[in-house]
Amino acid sequence: MQTMHLFKKGFSFAVDGPGNRLVYHMRGCNFRCPWCANPECFLPFEGPGEPVEDILKEAEQAAPLFIAGGGVTFTGGEPTCRFPALREALEGLKERKIHTCVESNASHPDLPSLFPLIDLLILDCKHYDDAAHRRWTGQGNGQVLANIAAAADAGANLLVRIPLIGGVNASESAAAAFGALFHRLGDFPVQVLRYHEFGKPKWEQQGLAYAMRGADVSPAQAERFEDTLRTARRPCGCNLSSPSE
Repeated sequence: MQTMHLFKKGFSFAVDGPGNRLVYHMRGCNFRCPWCANPECFLPFEGPGEPVEDILKEAEQAAPLFIAGGGVTFTGGEPTCRFPALREALEGLKERKIHTCVESNASHPDLPSLFPLIDLLILDCKHYDDAAHRRWTGQGNGQVLANIAAAADAGANLLVRIPLIGGVNASESAAAAFGALFHRLGDFPVQVLRYHEFGKPKWEQQGLAYAMRGADVSPAQAERFEDTLRTARRPCGCNLSSPSE
């Protein structure tokens, strides 16, 4: 039996997937995004972890609360850092007919093997350019883009998210580059998420330096970004709303 190391769990409604969901935040991440809202994930694993069997029992008991198409979401950190445990949990949830959602940075090479087990796959694309992606996250984007293309090709229920960060990827030229890239990768909905500093106090509480400066994105700037992205993707019908459940 595999175990998961969690730093938070609880219910959310229509934020981490459709309906009322039991959300497990898994510790560990192979990226080091300086704007991360959950820097707790960077802390080392401690203790034996929570057995997947216990998580499945908890999900079964919570099933009556999964209203409006809800279910279980695994997020992080990066849930694929504990890949065997994630697979075991997803398999168990599918056996119990519980809706599954995974939020991931799309960097794990074996992610496509999980597609049949995931009812909603939410993947981040933080930058269109490999060198810039490596600069800001510590990893290149080659595997990220390959997994997005594989999910689109497989017909997965896919949502791609762009965290819109001033000074990183928020220019109109970046929007055009994202749009051209997504046009090549496939047809899938895209959601643009404006920069926020919700995680800043957590960095400070852990004695970590929060390095982001001047990263705010105005509503007008975000709207221009979305318009440019939509225009660049028009040949394949850009959709900036969430997919169906």
